[in-house]
Amino acid sequence: MTEHGAIRTGRHCVFVLHAHLVFVTKFRHPVFTGTHLERMEQIMRDVCADFETELAEFNGETDHVHLLVNFPPKVALSKLVNSLKGVSSRRMRQEFPELARHYWRANKLWSASYFAGSVGGAPLTVLRQYIEQQKGPG
Repeated sequence: MTEHGAIRTGRHCVFVLHAHLVFVTKFRHPVFTGTHLERMEQIMRDVCADFETELAEFNGETDHVHLLVNFPPKVALSKLVNSLKGVSSRRMRQEFPELARHYWRANKLWSASYFAGSVGGAPLTVLRQYIEQQKGPG
């Protein structure tokens, strides 16, 4: 895979795919400090690298995190999310044992749900208009 500015290429495709992901802590507990978020960002960057995905932006608050990921079409977003949440939960639990008090009932750091939104490109109205204006066959 190569990258030309924002456009990336694979063997048989050219793409620009971004997703905005939001993960919320279990029971929306205020769990994270700045130190936790710094380590979480590095963990998530490592997971993204394993998926040939770029973590373009990361930030969070005490009870949730936001990620902006640039991913190839061969990556199933649900698999990336499962890995990001699973690996980060396991590593954070190992490296910060004090977090255990926040997930004692469920033994999970993250809520089972998440937000995923597509990002970038032209607005839907512009795309609809462009497609409508295409000429059909002769």
